[in-house]
Amino acid sequence: QGQLVESGGGLVQPGGSLRLSCTAFGFNLDSYTIGWFRQAPGKEREGVSCISRNNGMTYYSDSAKGRFTMSSNSGANTAYLEMNSLRPEDTAMYYCATGKFRMEGDVAHMYDFTSWGQGTQVTVSS
Repeated sequence: QGQLVESGGGLVQPGGSLRLSCTAFGFNLDSYTIGWFRQAPGKEREGVSCISRNNGMTYYSDSAKGRFTMSSNSGANTAYLEMNSLRPEDTAMYYCATGKFRMEGDVAHMYDFTSWGQGTQVTVSS
């Protein structure tokens, strides 16, 4: 299995925007469900968004809906997370990962992860 490399994190003021990138090396990103996760200090990792290989749909956490947009570019073998209206509570390390997808009721889940990136830090502060 190859690797995932994230970029695009940084320091931004509340209300600002950032665009994260996740590029796959050594494998075809389209072969997997790709997701974005985040983990803040002292908190559990949480899913932010994913694009399902099963049905091509994009799913968002409640905190991401309406503010974040996930997309992918097959030619660049890269997935993106466009984050707008950022809040201090969005501060976390953001990771991308590949794996499998299933629905549990109306909640999207990823499992059997195959690759994780090293993470990119997002800090929202004035």
